[in-house]
Amino acid sequence: MKPPSSMQTSEFDSSDEEPIEDEQTPILISWLSLSQVNCSQFLGLCALPGCKFKNVRRNIQKDTELKSYGIQDIFVFCTRGELSKYRVPNLLDFYHQYGIITHHHPIPDGGTPDIARCCEIMEKFAICLTNNRKTLIHCYGGLGRSRLVAACLLLYLSDAVSPQQAIDSLRDLRGSGAIQTIKQYNYLREFREKLAAHLSSRDSLDSVSR
Repeated sequence: MKPPSSMQTSEFDSSDEEPIEDEQTPILISWLSLSQVNCSQFLGLCALPGCKFKNVRRNIQKDTELKSYGIQDIFVFCTRGELSKYRVPNLLDFYHQYGIITHHHPIPDGGTPDIARCCEIMEKFAICLTNNRKTLIHCYGGLGRSRLVAACLLLYLSDAVSPQQAIDSLRDLRGSGAIQTIKQYNYLREFREKLAAHLSSRDSLDSVSR
């Protein structure tokens, strides 16, 4: 399966006023091939749709027409506060209106999810992939949290992929800015060990509760 064509970027509008049609900043979707983890699908990654902040001017109506790209599930890592700050407080409702299943897992900017939350995200990803559902993920800038979670997915799906290979795959896709903080880098290095400990603990609790 070939990835959909990416939307093209344009020069950012520097005006503080509402931009006219040709001054808007189109959303750019990058498509991560999952072939290295023996999956024929692609995972879409992008910045925050509809964002109006500083020199970025996006159109919420245009950006949320993601259904036309075949998007069926969206994972959102922005907090509610960020959605308000970047002037898209009703973004999740827009997704629902377009019939896209929305998974909201807020992660602080520059931060990492706790391992239980990350495990939940990975399991939902696995369900989407098993059911051949075209999936998109985004945070605010599309470089930190989104790339971190995408790298975790590569590590989750295949033991053959090393943390550095996962990081390199995301940087090849989006540039050296992907995986932005030391905390995120260390999280990936320790991901498998922490995930194994979490799953072991969860299995133990399940056994006791039976």
